[in-house]
Amino acid sequence: MDSYYFYADKPSEKYNKSDVWLLISILLLWGFGIFALFICSQNYALRAFNNSYYFVVRQLVCSVVGFVLFLIMFCLDIRVIRKMLVLIVAGSLFCCILTFIPGIGVELNGARRWIRMPFNFMFQPSEMVKFSLVMFLANLFDKQKMIENPEEKNVMPCVIGMGIFLLCVLLQKDFSTTVFLGMIGVLLFFVTGTKLMWIFPAMIIILPLSFFLVVLEPYRLYRILGFLRPLEDTSAINYQSMAAKRAISAGGIWGSGIGSGLVRLNSIPEIQADYIFAGWTEAMGYVGVLFYFVLILFFAWRGYRTALRCPDRFAAYTAFGFVSTIFLQSILNCMVVCGLLPSTGIPLPFFSLGGSSMIVTLGMCGFLMNASRCEESNYTVRREGENCMEACDLFKGDYELNT
Repeated sequence: MDSYYFYADKPSEKYNKSDVWLLISILLLWGFGIFALFICSQNYALRAFNNSYYFVVRQLVCSVVGFVLFLIMFCLDIRVIRKMLVLIVAGSLFCCILTFIPGIGVELNGARRWIRMPFNFMFQPSEMVKFSLVMFLANLFDKQKMIENPEEKNVMPCVIGMGIFLLCVLLQKDFSTTVFLGMIGVLLFFVTGTKLMWIFPAMIIILPLSFFLVVLEPYRLYRILGFLRPLEDTSAINYQSMAAKRAISAGGIWGSGIGSGLVRLNSIPEIQADYIFAGWTEAMGYVGVLFYFVLILFFAWRGYRTALRCPDRFAAYTAFGFVSTIFLQSILNCMVVCGLLPSTGIPLPFFSLGGSSMIVTLGMCGFLMNASRCEESNYTVRREGENCMEACDLFKGDYELNT
């Protein structure tokens, strides 16, 4: 079977036009996300704040900040962004520490995940960690790739760095985000060609520790028990899940409509946040669901295409991590809403109410657009009759990282 060599070692001084289709998919996701928030939250916003547009206005304000970050990440040279990585990582860790400082950090339901901001806004540092962790690992993997002596290569800096990020988020009692970040980290280890033999002994520690962390917090255990027994305790632990399923079923093929669907949405707590996909499904029906999945798959295709074609290895690894973060988070959220996974508290990118998520997601998209404009002529593509994964130099495991 024919395959390709991807040589990503050449500099990225020359740029071409950005991927217009990637930009269109980003704008469509953002636009329909604002639309979904409007149709799902206006009744609750009217009751709680006497303003039907309360949540939409706040999301638009955060979107403005997000698009500023989008433009910064799009316009800056990738090498400049890489030089700023120390500040990005230090800022992420510093913000995580701020959540524990009284008067600055905000505690809700026993968790300290937010920082108080002006104008009654709150920022969630764990969202920023998603951004910095991917860039941190991409930088280290690229440096390891450039080391010619196999004996000098070492996976431990990557493992220790990722462990520090995960610990910072875990101490905020955000277990689901910690697990998700671990998934993204392991995925980057895999696609960059790192030998994963260290994972097996690590699992001996991670699995019992995860079980202990689940049992340590009763609400985590209740979520898992509720997932395993979905028809029990539907008035308490499974209430939100059952209400979401009823809303999804009520949508039918074509949906209940923008206005008529709002009445049923009142039964779903925090419909504007993690369960907004249920509101979208009821209002727009299975046709709307199909449209959403086509759109998110199209975004993922253009994003992964950008990662494979980018001539700068650091940018390629980062782009792959950012696309995976947005895409996998979207799929996981939809699976939770449909009852295929336990409740996690992970938002739906572009759709769920959350300024931190919107700002960071648009920042990731800005970097993707930056990486997409690297000229295809800056790297060489050769047809060879070899295995594709072995031939791809961009994600090629031709080195061993010793522990």
